[in-house]
Amino acid sequence: MLTQDKVIFSSWSGGKDSALALNRALKELKKVDILFTMFDETCIHTRAHGLPREIITAQAESIGARSIIRCAAWETYEQEFLEFLKEHTQNGIGIFGDIDLQEHRDWVERVCKTYNVTALEPLWLEPREKLLEEFLKEGFKAKIIATKKEYKELLGKDLQESETLKLIEKLNIDLSGENGEYHTVVYDGPIFKKPIRIKIVGNYSTEKNEYLIVGI
Repeated sequence: MLTQDKVIFSSWSGGKDSALALNRALKELKKVDILFTMFDETCIHTRAHGLPREIITAQAESIGARSIIRCAAWETYEQEFLEFLKEHTQNGIGIFGDIDLQEHRDWVERVCKTYNVTALEPLWLEPREKLLEEFLKEGFKAKIIATKKEYKELLGKDLQESETLKLIEKLNIDLSGENGEYHTVVYDGPIFKKPIRIKIVGNYSTEKNEYLIVGI
């Protein structure tokens, strides 16, 4: 795939799936220009993982990519995504971390097609065990910073610790948390020039989820 003149972006959550997808894609593409992250309508936290801007910015700096952030309610999410594609990545390549949510892949391919963006899904239909094993074998490190309420005992655990993996198995949940059981923030690994020194500064709850407030 000829990529020299194409803008390449990662749809970046700050968590393990987008990190592993980027790591796989870089082995072929050799570069990433932009980490694109969608924040909620307050522009305070990432929509899925509840991460602050300073974490996303630090990750992008360590990876060596430009961070672009847009903010949206669910009702305006597609509009904001399309505006990003139009302004920055027409005829380019997007890297996504979906595993098997067909509805989301269909959406990604539809909106990317609007501006002739090639959507890559490096993790698609891979076994959960294989993905998690690869993530850890590659040397990534991640902390669980959001869970559904019923799995809050995972909160604050480091994913690479054997006790965390045993707890995930004990809870009998999706190993990758693909149904929203848990979310992570990645703070070290092969795509980073240096580790991100994260600290836990608090926590908060919503009706369905528990979150850690993290900073650097």
